[in-house]
Amino acid sequence: MDAHTFPGSLGLYLAELVKRWDVTPRDLFEGTRIQVESLTDLRSRFQSAQVIAVLERARKLTGEPALGFFLGTELRVSALGTLGMAVLSASTVREAIDLSIEFMPIVTTAFGLRLRVEGREASIVVEEHADFGTARDIVLLAVLTALWRIGNRMTGQDMTGYADLAMPEPEYFARLGRIGDHIRFNQPVTRLVFDASYLALPYKMHDPIALQFARQECAETLDSLEGTQRTVARVRGLLNAKRGYLPSVVQAAAALHMSPRTLKRLLAGEGTSFSLLVQEERRERAMLLLRSRTLSIKDVARSVGYSNVMNFTRAFHRWTGTTPGEHRRSFADCLPSARVA
Repeated sequence: MDAHTFPGSLGLYLAELVKRWDVTPRDLFEGTRIQVESLTDLRSRFQSAQVIAVLERARKLTGEPALGFFLGTELRVSALGTLGMAVLSASTVREAIDLSIEFMPIVTTAFGLRLRVEGREASIVVEEHADFGTARDIVLLAVLTALWRIGNRMTGQDMTGYADLAMPEPEYFARLGRIGDHIRFNQPVTRLVFDASYLALPYKMHDPIALQFARQECAETLDSLEGTQRTVARVRGLLNAKRGYLPSVVQAAAALHMSPRTLKRLLAGEGTSFSLLVQEERRERAMLLLRSRTLSIKDVARSVGYSNVMNFTRAFHRWTGTTPGEHRRSFADCLPSARVA
């Protein structure tokens, strides 16, 4: 767990948030080994264990179980540091998302982002690389809420969509009223879902010169880090780039301007393989596509690379312990797209 860290600026936003409940910064960080004075140091970092401890302490002191939602509304793009500068300067929603995916490791390796586009629907998938324990609901709600709010602010538009969370519904969630109507729990992945046309929306503060400098600094910082899984992220981007198509390892290597041998070596160094990434992509794509009432199971099988429904059914059962038909029936009452407040 402690291999992952977070920027100290997170503590500043949390300290500001809990003032609403008359909780002081010193009360908040008592017993966490986090010095209040260190929060203004741009180089300060928190260990994951410290983040979990302070988030749970904040929930206890405020008495607010849905703390993650309120933290997400408090966070600003500046919390991302140099990456935040790059995002602010991006030209479109798509470019901002691509920057966030590529350079998130310089902010934290505790989670990553992926973009999926399936026809008219796009989604930002949140990948968890750390165990957030009892604070997991706080972290996931904060991340999803912050991503949505930042997008709305930067485009100047009230975008619509919904959120999926790969976790059980918390007991407190009914208290959030109509906001909770647009969040689904017990889903295959954690993601924000929206109309793919939003990807082309322009950002109001686009600055190509500032973007060039910020991107260069992000790249230099990323190059200095170890274990950032850059090749994994690039391969995953190729795998989910086109619906109904999955490249071979030779095709993927060619697209990344390297030999298949080099690609396999880099992926092994990042703790995975091309075949495992293909399997993960097939599993996730199948679980999402099976929710569509307009696609037959044969259509879904073909989309994830199986020409034979029986082989697809066997693979799906191996992945999930259930059949495609059973999985589809379990999501028969899924909500259509709705507004995220």
